[in-house]
Amino acid sequence: MSLKAPRGTQDLLPGVSEKWQYIENALTELCTNYHYKEIRTPIFEHTELFQRGVGDTTDIVQREMYTFTDRGDRSITLRPEGTASVVRAFVENKLFGSPNQPTKLFYVGPMFRYERPQQGRMRQFVQFGVEALGSADPAIDAEVLALAMNCYQSFGLKSLKLVVNSLGDKESRENHRDALIGHFTPHKDELCDDCKVRLEKNPLRVLDCKKDRNHPAMETAPSILDFLNEESKNYFESVQQHLTNMGIPFVVDPNLVRGLDYYNHTAFEIMSNADGFGAITTLSGGGRYNGLVEELGGPETPGIGFALSVERLLMAIDAEGIELPVDESLDCYIITMGEKANQKAVSLQYKLRQAGIQVDKDYLNKKPKGQWKAADRLQAKFAIVLGDDELQRSIASVKNLSTGEQEEVDFADLEIYLKSALQGGK
Repeated sequence: MSLKAPRGTQDLLPGVSEKWQYIENALTELCTNYHYKEIRTPIFEHTELFQRGVGDTTDIVQREMYTFTDRGDRSITLRPEGTASVVRAFVENKLFGSPNQPTKLFYVGPMFRYERPQQGRMRQFVQFGVEALGSADPAIDAEVLALAMNCYQSFGLKSLKLVVNSLGDKESRENHRDALIGHFTPHKDELCDDCKVRLEKNPLRVLDCKKDRNHPAMETAPSILDFLNEESKNYFESVQQHLTNMGIPFVVDPNLVRGLDYYNHTAFEIMSNADGFGAITTLSGGGRYNGLVEELGGPETPGIGFALSVERLLMAIDAEGIELPVDESLDCYIITMGEKANQKAVSLQYKLRQAGIQVDKDYLNKKPKGQWKAADRLQAKFAIVLGDDELQRSIASVKNLSTGEQEEVDFADLEIYLKSALQGGK
């Protein structure tokens, strides 16, 4: 029996979890500025949702999902990504009927994929994502790409590269599909077993193969951009123009293929060019998925979104040497001398906490010297000293631990005094 955390998972301990809280809060605030609302979906779903929504030919569905049979003999899967669940909720709760369209949503939570754990890629990982459903306007594509870039820029990241491509509409993709089949069929026996299947079901996925990426046929494969019809060309050009107008630099890569089957038209990835980030440079990706809502039982509804790994975001922050402004200090630490002072500290601490002041005290019966050391280790801004003399006079001796200044404050005025002092008024 192993009592360690399962391989590919991690414990986020105090000192680290605060960074996660900061990032999640900052991303939530950013989404609010873009007028996106939070949605929370179940951690597990019926397996068919991901088979239909993600695609049978994807690596995720074929070999990476955590799937089990529950006591009701139902096939259940821990969610490997967020879009399918969000679209399922959109359909099931009839959000398409809201008068406020498009429906703009964001989510953050754990996802699960059985793959080889490595730095920045865990079997349980936290994904933040955005979905905009109900608009086929190229401007919403540009908005989603801008939001994705802002997610990284808001933390001070600069070594970023936005790569965009168009997968075209259904007609464009079918023409490109025929061309890919014609191109790769003579080399079929040289491809991996997965690509042999993909060539039949979804040849676009052959271009995304990790095993065959260096095959010579990959370099000469027909580009989707050569098969875009007039409507798809105009759409892609409009997205690029919006990005240019916003001053967002980007690179067009005709070989960019997203790993999920539901993408069409705009596809994109954001990469880190920071030294030391690692061989896998992709930070996040996404694109347009017109047709997914219908696939999951809803009305014809266009959509676009992206997802990012919080783990890889933290890696990029570390690679660029950015210090997050996480405040680990404590507002006040109460130092007591004697049992009566300790009793008073319990009620005083409760009152101050009710007022929104962060307070702590000793619970190990330490001597005053040990309590002062604890206040220093916890980076307390103020120390409140209570002894018999203070209790008799109903005052607290408050010491500013950064300046060394000390004042006597009536118990009745302590809350107001501390709030003013913490705000810089004292």
